[in-house]
Parts: sequence; C-alpha cells; structure tokens
Amino acid sequence: QVQLAESGGGLVQAGGSLRLSCVASGRTSSIYDMGWFRQAPGKAREFVARMWALSASRYADSVKGRFTISRDNAKNTVYLQMNSLKPEDTAVYYCAADFRQISDRPYSYEYTYWGQGTQVTVSS
Repeated sequence: QVQLAESGGGLVQAGGSLRLSCVASGRTSSIYDMGWFRQAPGKAREFVARMWALSASRYADSVKGRFTISRDNAKNTVYLQMNSLKPEDTAVYYCAADFRQISDRPYSYEYTYWGQGTQVTVSS
C-alpha cells in the first residue's frame, strides 16, 4: 500500500506561481509512475502531468511550458511547480501513484493510489 499527502495549495493571483508537494509513504520503493490530476467544480478529474522511471515526464497541453513535475526520491516526494497561473487552473489538485507504467496521457482510473487533494485558486 502507498499513502500520498499533498500540500502547497492556496490562493494566488493570475500570473503567479505555486509549488505543490506530494509525499509518499508505505511501499515507496515499488512506485514507478506518479502523476498530478486536477478537478474543477462540476468537471471530471483531468490529467495534468506525470513522471515515470527515473525522469521521463509528460504534460497536458493546457499546462505545457508553465508547469514542471519533478521528483526527489530521497524524500519520497514529487513536486508540481506551477508558473504563469491562470484562473482556469483553479481546481483541487490530486497526486496519484502506481507500481506500473501508466498510459501516456492517462485517465484517472488508471492510477491505484491517490492523495486527498489540495485546493488551488487563481484569482483574476
């Protein structure tokens, strides 16, 4: 089993930055793929970014060039650096993990383990 805990959300003005963190515990040595998703009110949970193996990464087109996913294996932590934030980035952001490689731009059901989410609100 893996437990995930996100932090770093908050309220920021458009154009600002936030860095989200996700700390993993439990069977962390078995984690192969970690991702970030987000869910806005009334919308489905959508893929944001993922990292697998040592450092391979993939991004949703809507965040490419603005968001960066990174991983500190020593701290069992994955980060999401979010720059140039827009009001449409407002959502609850979730961290996800799995022991296997997930598809390129996955649906949320493909990941097994989830955090509780952290709210990001971008004001205009």
